Amino acid sequence: MWQDFKEFALKGNVIDLALAVVIGAAFGKIITSLVADIITPLIGILMGGVNFSGLVFEVGSASVMYGNFIQSIFDFIIVALAIFMVIRIMVKFQRKKEELIEEGPAIDAKEALLVEIRDLLKNQKTL
Repeated sequence: MWQDFKEFALKGNVIDLALAVVIGAAFGKIITSLVADIITPLIGILMGGVNFSGLVFEVGSASVMYGNFIQSIFDFIIVALAIFMVIRIMVKFQRKKEELIEEGPAIDAKEALLVEIRDLLKNQKTL
């Protein structure tokens, strides 16, 4: 049983998953800081400091804090938008990198002719 556990724990997929969780947690802190420290205050300035968390209605002795729910939805939308924008920028840079790799160096007429001669010689050897 111990040998099976060691094989499972030391597989590449488990280690990759552990690294992804750690990096994801760190990325989550970055996004949380971006939203809490930068985006939310700017939106608050634009909207005149609107904060929904104070909205409450009382039923008997119970307080229903529907404002917290609305604020949570609002925060979720901001976080989702921030993550979307970061991922979109990353994908855009990745595409540019792939385009540069695909293009490769341009060959001139002499090199093209040499490639054609090489291919013809290869075909003659195989015949």
